[in-house]
Amino acid sequence: MRKDFVSIIIPVRNMERTIGKTFQYLTKVDYPRSSLEIIFADGGSSDRTVSIIKDYQKKNPHVRLIEIPNCPSPGFARTQALKEAKGDFIFFTDGDCAPSQDWIYKILEIFNKDGKVGAVGGEIYTLKVDPNNLVEIYCQAFGFNRVSWRYGNLEEGYFPPSNDYHPCYPTEVCGHRAYFFVTANVAYRKEAVDSVERMFWELPTGEDIDFGLRVRKKEWKFYFLPSASVDHMHRADLKSLLKVWRSYGEAHPPLLHRHAKNSMEIILQFVGRYPNHFILRFPSPIKGFIYLGNFHLMHLFGFLFLIFFTLQWFFLSSLWIRLFSWVFLIPFLFFSFRYFRPTFNIEPYSKWSSFAKMKYLTNLFFLMGGLKNSLKYRTFCIEPSF
Repeated sequence: MRKDFVSIIIPVRNMERTIGKTFQYLTKVDYPRSSLEIIFADGGSSDRTVSIIKDYQKKNPHVRLIEIPNCPSPGFARTQALKEAKGDFIFFTDGDCAPSQDWIYKILEIFNKDGKVGAVGGEIYTLKVDPNNLVEIYCQAFGFNRVSWRYGNLEEGYFPPSNDYHPCYPTEVCGHRAYFFVTANVAYRKEAVDSVERMFWELPTGEDIDFGLRVRKKEWKFYFLPSASVDHMHRADLKSLLKVWRSYGEAHPPLLHRHAKNSMEIILQFVGRYPNHFILRFPSPIKGFIYLGNFHLMHLFGFLFLIFFTLQWFFLSSLWIRLFSWVFLIPFLFFSFRYFRPTFNIEPYSKWSSFAKMKYLTNLFFLMGGLKNSLKYRTFCIEPSF
């Protein structure tokens, strides 16, 4: 019986820290090599990434390498690989990821059950390269890239169907209600990929959301299968992690420009349980969203406290000013505690200040990224509080 031909596409650039571990897991993936190709699309590595891949090619004829000098983005690399891919099903992962052994068979089982399923994605867990690295420890505790956590402990099943769910409102494009699969762990049916002309956009980030939205608009179903998991090796230092979070925010203005209707949404994160927060929306020529959560309220009340605390030294006789300084101090402390509370549960507890710093700075860089290019794309994004 003929096996479905499978293509695995992996864009890489300067991945020598993790590519060896990725190969270890890929060689254990259960699927006939005669029906499998693994395409690495290198975007101009300056380290040993290409030489490592070529070494593996010598013993693994199903491994292919496409070199793309001056590659502008991972999306562009994936597009070049798609031009070469022969698979009936196209799997995507990254050069810092480690698929589970039954990854392919589990996903194909869903595809073969329902011919209208265009994409299947699995859960993404953490694989620590260095067990003592604080950034990796924080990413694991935070659930970085976890699909189920992103949507409030989502269980196995279909994403909201396209005939009921239209990615029109801003929060449905790239907010907390945006159902998508990151390309660290997703597979697409060949016909679904063909329906969007086998093309990712070439911007530095956000290509996975854009690609998924375009496929869903073609009325393909998306299915979440947690057991088809991939382990992710995260950034090794805070600088790299902050760069990633800022890039996530930077992807939102062009995504909203392309996919969202002219509306503004205000999301009260302190009302209702995640992800069912209260949303106030209204038509607006500027597309976007404004989240109000612990991170934002901590800053708001902290700023008000500082203003009134300073004013009381200029108006010594004003009891009202002194009273307001204390009134604003209480909610500042309350929302600060609520914001940093999760970091108290991360071991080693002696490194609490480091984890609190990571939580604060990643949220700040995410917010800064969302504001970038707002004028260019006529958007306004105040990103969520973590």
